[in-house]
Amino acid sequence: MSATRFLTGITTSGTPHLGNYVGSIRPSVRASLRTDVESFYFLADYHALIKVEDPARIQRSTLEIAASWLAAGLEPARVTFYRQSDIPEIPELTWFLTCVTGKGILNRAHAYKAAVDKNTAAGADTDADVTAGLFMYPVLMGADILMFNAHKVPVGRDQVQHLEMARDMANSFNHRYGAHFVLPDVVIEESVATLPGTDGRKMSKSYDNTIPLFASRAQLKKLIGGIVTDSRAPGEPKDVEGSALFQIFQAFASDEETDAMRKAYASGIGWADAKQMVFERLDREITPMRERYEALMRDPAAIEDILLAGAAKARRLSTPFMVQLRHAVGLRDLRAASADSKAGAKAKAALPSFKQYREADGQFHFKLVDAQGRLLLQSKGYASPKDAGAAIGRLQKEGSPAWLALGDQVGVADGVSPDEVAAALQQLMGAASA
Repeated sequence: MSATRFLTGITTSGTPHLGNYVGSIRPSVRASLRTDVESFYFLADYHALIKVEDPARIQRSTLEIAASWLAAGLEPARVTFYRQSDIPEIPELTWFLTCVTGKGILNRAHAYKAAVDKNTAAGADTDADVTAGLFMYPVLMGADILMFNAHKVPVGRDQVQHLEMARDMANSFNHRYGAHFVLPDVVIEESVATLPGTDGRKMSKSYDNTIPLFASRAQLKKLIGGIVTDSRAPGEPKDVEGSALFQIFQAFASDEETDAMRKAYASGIGWADAKQMVFERLDREITPMRERYEALMRDPAAIEDILLAGAAKARRLSTPFMVQLRHAVGLRDLRAASADSKAGAKAKAALPSFKQYREADGQFHFKLVDAQGRLLLQSKGYASPKDAGAAIGRLQKEGSPAWLALGDQVGVADGVSPDEVAAALQQLMGAASA
């Protein structure tokens, strides 16, 4: 994996609002345009089940969030854009991670502790109304991240603990079963502040203080007009510090526009005029996207096709990786047991081997054959023998992780189990270290 992998998800629990756009959708779309990164964006519908019991709401939210990302400029061809529940390897990995994660770590998760503290304050049983889903939420999030070995995960400060837990899970698994997972790094965009809602608190569906991203122009103007301000009259200087109205404007405005608004505050702009300026600035950015969003919402079949194509793309990575992980923990094809036992024997037996050759078109290829000469892996063409040799070297040194990283460049032969390939690579690594 040469490119840095970024991964971002949004829970499908409600209608996307300005806070989602500023904190996740807009920065992730911008990041997806970089040529030096590999971007993964997903709709976290499994996570939604923890907090939403209305099936229609989850379905509607999935459609709305997918349409929002696409309307904001996300290009599915440039990224891996998928629905969490379309990747069956994620819940399987969740169980693997569950088996290496200490309960004490989960006891310290912020969401669980908050629920316990609330129950304690109310004099109720500490675990009243606490589901296993809420308790296990950090493990599912860890699986989301580690499934695709993301290097960087942009999150808000309230999610940093979950990234630290994902690193702990990766370390625990790697310690027991070998180096399979990259340790993810948290990315906090300091320039992307948490957006306040209409009442000044963090914009959140829980507080019912959100401004829907694609509200109509009339509704947007009304909601901005309802943002809480102080009682200072026109002509009185106003503070930008702590002003929800100013913070929302700043999240959309250029530096020059922000400076102009700051001066207007100092000069005593009236709140009605300030709100009109905020409305006009937001509407200028949102209107073109709103038109695209409304067109997408009228064609849910097209969005479904995009998500299914994204899932197929994601599973080209998750399926072979899960084969590797299943082999690592011992969930193996029993036909490979003989090969594994021979690899650990002191007496050296015949080993699988790589064979490199050149085709008539000038391209260099290699193949992996077992001790009996049966074809296991076949590479595509390389421009130089050095490149083909480097790929072979990685496979001999790293085994299955290198096989996964090479992706479509190396294919499994017909009739061969991925477990047999994993066992053969393990034999070669064992022989090299003996």
